[in-house]
Amino acid sequence: MNPLDEKKRNASTKAKEKYNAANYDQVKLMVKKGDRERIDREAALHGMSRNAFILAAIEEKIERAKKEQEE
Repeated sequence: MNPLDEKKRNASTKAKEKYNAANYDQVKLMVKKGDRERIDREAALHGMSRNAFILAAIEEKIERAKKEQEE
């Protein structure tokens, strides 16, 4: 890779990292060996990324808990 391409890539990467740091929180999730593949398969069946699938599952759980509290 020539030096100009490397500088452009580095600038782009830094810009993305800065944007992500300002707009997103990161959560590290640890799962047992093999569970990542199981999650990925299920996410793919629903046409979702791993991240989108996990976020949807969390939101579903939160909504279910809210409804249970209202009863």
